[in-house]
Amino acid sequence: MSRVAVVGGGPAGLAAAVACRALGVDDVVVLEREAIAGGVPRHCDHTGFGLRDLRRVLRGPAYAARWVERAARAGVDVRTATSVLDGTTSLTTTSPRGVETIAADAVLLATGCRERPRHARLVPGTRPAGVLTTGALQQLVHLGRAHVGHRAVVVGAEHVSFSAVLTLREAGCATVAMVTEHPAHQTYAPLAWIAGAPLLTRRRVVEIRGRSRVDGVVLDDGRTLACDTVVFTGDWIPDHELARRAGLAIDAGTRGPSVDPGGRTSTPGVFAAGNLVHAAETADLAALGGRAAATAIVDWLRTGTWPARVPVGCERPLQWVWPQALDPGMPPSLPFRLRTATTARAALAATQDGRTLWRSRRRWLIPNRSIGVPAHAVTGVDPRGGPVSWRLV
Repeated sequence: MSRVAVVGGGPAGLAAAVACRALGVDDVVVLEREAIAGGVPRHCDHTGFGLRDLRRVLRGPAYAARWVERAARAGVDVRTATSVLDGTTSLTTTSPRGVETIAADAVLLATGCRERPRHARLVPGTRPAGVLTTGALQQLVHLGRAHVGHRAVVVGAEHVSFSAVLTLREAGCATVAMVTEHPAHQTYAPLAWIAGAPLLTRRRVVEIRGRSRVDGVVLDDGRTLACDTVVFTGDWIPDHELARRAGLAIDAGTRGPSVDPGGRTSTPGVFAAGNLVHAAETADLAALGGRAAATAIVDWLRTGTWPARVPVGCERPLQWVWPQALDPGMPPSLPFRLRTATTARAALAATQDGRTLWRSRRRWLIPNRSIGVPAHAVTGVDPRGGPVSWRLV
């Protein structure tokens, strides 16, 4: 009997667990540190979830509940309130049951990502109440039904930033300004229009003021914005502590484990998927990544082989590319994802040993928005050749 352990009970982890059961794995256990499985969508009470994986559009809590229900029907052992401390295919966990060791034939890390909070962005000033991330804000409003303030400044202008504006509006808190270092917002025009918040571009928050509660922020041009709430959004970082502790190779761009399209890491038997490896994509893309990893997991359980991989990288101003390796014997089933550090109008090209594998038309490339490239772009890769490199032309 084979056992697969999945660390993380969000969309990627639950989708992988359900797919493993469907592919014949006898014992699949999901280890989730929260009291309820489902991941971040549980407290994202807006629509737009599930189009690509469930073929329907749901609100966040309904989407999370749908995956939890699917896991239960599939016979997945979902253990909540369980934190994994360390390990690769032998995991040390702690929970209300105490400290346990769980051995598995394959482990999938699907621990997701988080926004970088104020202290990680080195924003000085006093330390009053009222400084949040989008995740904390959504939990307070949608799970705790708490009051968050009257006037807010949102730091960032990407997709999640506008979600924060809508959550603030739902809680009765007005957004007095959104502040971004970029020359424009990085979301879709309809969402920016719906949010309707004032946008300050090419600006940074350099100080937070207030005693018991925030009373204002200072911008890099000297202006002070009066507010009682500050929400730091985006600037994602993977929850990679467990991956690093396990000694997995970490990609410098994504800051998550380096993986191939099947989620294989540098350590045989250990896989990674979801927003741990590409922070932060939508929940349905994370679920599709978990589903793809399940196929590779079952292949590992059946054959015990860990294929040689062709490295994949990118050149500045591209920030990162996913996946970071290719298995020539298993063509990618999902599109490549890339991010750029700066706004640019350019074509994309993939090359290997000076040979162009694929080239796109010119397009606008926007920071904090993923660029999707068809999986067939690398069908001509030479398995004995050098690394594949993505660059702007």
